[in-house]
Amino acid sequence: MKRMVRVGTVMLSLVAAAGPLWAAPAEPAYPKEIGKGEGALNIVAWEGYAQDDWVKPFEAETGCQVNKKYAGSSDEMVALMRSGGGGEYDLVSASGDATLRLIYGGDVQPIDTRFIPDFADFVEDLKAPPHNSLKGVHYGLSYEWGPNVLLWNTAKLKAAPTSWSALYDPAYKGLVSVPDNPIQIADAALYLSKTKPDLGITDPYELTPAQLDAAAALLKGQQPLVKKYWALASDQVELFKNGDSVIGAAWPYMTNTLKDAGTPVADTVPTEGATGWADSWMLSSKTSHPNCAYKFMAYVSTPKVQAQQAIYFGETPVNTKACAPMDAQQAGSCAKYHLDDAATYLKSIRFWKTPLQQCADGSKTCTSYTDWQQKWQEIKG
Repeated sequence: MKRMVRVGTVMLSLVAAAGPLWAAPAEPAYPKEIGKGEGALNIVAWEGYAQDDWVKPFEAETGCQVNKKYAGSSDEMVALMRSGGGGEYDLVSASGDATLRLIYGGDVQPIDTRFIPDFADFVEDLKAPPHNSLKGVHYGLSYEWGPNVLLWNTAKLKAAPTSWSALYDPAYKGLVSVPDNPIQIADAALYLSKTKPDLGITDPYELTPAQLDAAAALLKGQQPLVKKYWALASDQVELFKNGDSVIGAAWPYMTNTLKDAGTPVADTVPTEGATGWADSWMLSSKTSHPNCAYKFMAYVSTPKVQAQQAIYFGETPVNTKACAPMDAQQAGSCAKYHLDDAATYLKSIRFWKTPLQQCADGSKTCTSYTDWQQKWQEIKG
């Protein structure tokens, strides 16, 4: 989110609004048909998810004027979808660390995939994944996905880093930049699961209090090295452009943007593996523009738009038929972003999910997202 006066007050307000307000999932109230658009559509999206290249043609085709609000974190997305009684925004491009909060908070409603013609061509594992569906009911429509990567300035670092350990190296004091997001704790947990197996971490999103403390200790040690905890993608881009940061955690989108601007950078998925995102379009339970919302979800699910989005952001489409338009736009991009073997590739990424007190095995020994939010504030100091 953009920095404002009284940052502490703003952050506490967002954390409170984004916390686990467990109400109950909204019941299905599917439309009988999709009629004429209402003329407007208000969306909350990640930066780079509503570019004019594909939004303007949609507006011309449907008459639905897209009003976009870029969010810098999943916490901000949840807070925005709950603000003003929850009726201000129609759609949100939520990641897996936000989706269950929105579902169980009653903030989003089930989506009828009959009105998404391309749904049949989605990657099978992302048709009804556990982060956006409950008992076969689709509360989210899978969109695009990819890994979080290690980014560095190739002119400043002569040897390419291969481990996340570089982000904890005192040699880069004041030159590290990482996301301002509690889910960043999972990156530390994933690293510790490989480097300190005695901790017994098997799932970076299911941490006992002791495991959470261990991840937090690693990140507290990193804090003096951090130049900035970035909120918006553009923040990270500017840090590298200006030379204020030479190494950090990022998305492929930043790598592409920086290379296009002539900044010498490279990225990699380190040897310990990577966390990642699987984003979903989710429909507000109090939407004012349901027809435009359904038209938009159907439109951005088409192979052409999926390809445009994938190449622009540096991620993988959910529509398996996006390969041809991807390669037509940028030769070799289908293989570059692994859509040609999506089923295998997605299994290598530990996708974001909402930490819950109840572990997957049914025990209640795990820490909740509220615990993570509180710990993140302690980490940053």
